[in-house]
Amino acid sequence: MPITTSAKKALRGSQRKRNFNLNKKELINKALKKVKKLISEKKMKEARDFMPEVQKILDKSVKTGLLKQNTASRKKSRISAMIKKA
Repeated sequence: MPITTSAKKALRGSQRKRNFNLNKKELINKALKKVKKLISEKKMKEARDFMPEVQKILDKSVKTGLLKQNTASRKKSRISAMIKKA
C-alpha cells in the first residue's frame, strides 16, 4: 500500500482509470460479439447497419489510447471481411 500522500493520490487516479478502461473494453467486446452473432445468424442487413457503430467505438478507443491504431484497424478489417464473406 502507498505511504506518501502523492502515492495515495496516484493510486486513486489509477483505480479510476482502470475502471474506465475496463468498462470501455467490455463495451468493445460486446459490440464485436453482437456483430459476430448477427453474422452467424445470417442477419446481414442488421450487421451492416451496426458496423458504423462498431467502427465509432473502436476509433474512440484509439483516440483515448485504450487500443493501438493497428489493433483497431485489424478488428474493423476482420469484421468487414466476415460480412462480405457471409
